[in-house]
Amino acid sequence: MDTIASLFSFITTPVSWVIVQFHSVYGKIFGPDTGWAWGLSIVSLVILIRICLIPLFVKQIKATRAMQTLQPEMKKIQERYKNDKQRQSEEMMKLYKESGTNPLSSCLPILAQSPFFFALYHVLNGIATGSTIGVINESLLASARKAHIFGAPLAAKFTDGSSKVEALGASLTDVRVVTAIMIVLMSASQFYTQRQLMTKNVDTTVKTPFMQQQKMLMYVFPVMFAVFGINFPVGVLVYWLTTNVWTMGQQMYVIRNNPTPGSKAQAAYLERLTKHVTHHGKTRRRSEKTIIKAIVAKGRDRNEFERKFINGLTKAGLVAQADGTVVKGEAQAVAQAEDGVTSTAVAKRQQPKRQTKAQRQSAAAKAADDATSASDSSASDDVSAAAGTTTSLEKSDEPQDAKPAAQQAPKSGSNGRSRAQSGQRKGGPQRPKSPSKK
Repeated sequence: MDTIASLFSFITTPVSWVIVQFHSVYGKIFGPDTGWAWGLSIVSLVILIRICLIPLFVKQIKATRAMQTLQPEMKKIQERYKNDKQRQSEEMMKLYKESGTNPLSSCLPILAQSPFFFALYHVLNGIATGSTIGVINESLLASARKAHIFGAPLAAKFTDGSSKVEALGASLTDVRVVTAIMIVLMSASQFYTQRQLMTKNVDTTVKTPFMQQQKMLMYVFPVMFAVFGINFPVGVLVYWLTTNVWTMGQQMYVIRNNPTPGSKAQAAYLERLTKHVTHHGKTRRRSEKTIIKAIVAKGRDRNEFERKFINGLTKAGLVAQADGTVVKGEAQAVAQAEDGVTSTAVAKRQQPKRQTKAQRQSAAAKAADDATSASDSSASDDVSAAAGTTTSLEKSDEPQDAKPAAQQAPKSGSNGRSRAQSGQRKGGPQRPKSPSKK
């Protein structure tokens, strides 16, 4: 470990200088030889480093999501060129270049933080061995060796023997209890951070090998921290525990306000956003406009949660615009009318009420009765027409050639046809079979 740390000795002086500056401030409040002054100096160093790494963290989030999006395409390439590793690598690099992603971008915060971690370890190791390093002179070295955090010296380790711990002015029991608690907290915070990422901020609609890798890391990282933690000085454990807590809080903020599309976190966020927008009738924050703009741009490619969000706005009489703003439906129609554009928003067609079985049977019976009445009426008209023809033939002095009444009468019903052809009529004279012979 000393050999690895010595590789980052170029940054040892800046790290030691930052610690000394924070110590001069906290020393005036808590005392220069107290564990609070030196412990808070380390915590402040972590916060300063993590603030400087925020741009890299944002880039890491974008790179991780881009890699999640590319997983289906990567899997196709692997299956297509599974027997040609060189062509597979070329196609992968081509895919990365076209999409503008870099697999190493997701590791940037860890890689950028590593030099500070090893430099801090080198500084604390120098304090433990009683050697000056960086800007820490002999007076500051003596002050740091006197500092204890809950009874454990900054330079003490879990694996140190009783003689070395006593030389630092502490007991072996205090050192091991404090270091064990810090190692457990460090591993637990790492596990919770990774689990939160897997359970809330992963697209559940796509099953990719990337998810399996994340699940494996969720269990591997805490074990690694527990194994290596027993060889870290107390000051390094303070540094690592602080950075894990910072990462956990930072990730909770990102998951809540900028979740991964298709994840459970997005469903919860869009539900909150729907209530907020429908209550105020507009978007207030820039981040809300950015997310709504991305949802509108997807069009038919929206996932289930995004479609539910758009439908919720529609029910509230609101319409999401391409620039991320939200307007009322009527205002949009007026604006489109002024621009000469036909509104695409069509009112939802009202569906007819579902009838019961009894109502459907009653309607069918009524329709049958109406059809029967119409048939009888048509038959009556046919009979009347036939009777009129017979009367006129009887009164005529000269025989006239006429077509049978059955051909003149319209065929509107079976009853009407049978009566017209037979010439039978109730309560009246019967029509002769051949008018010309009469």
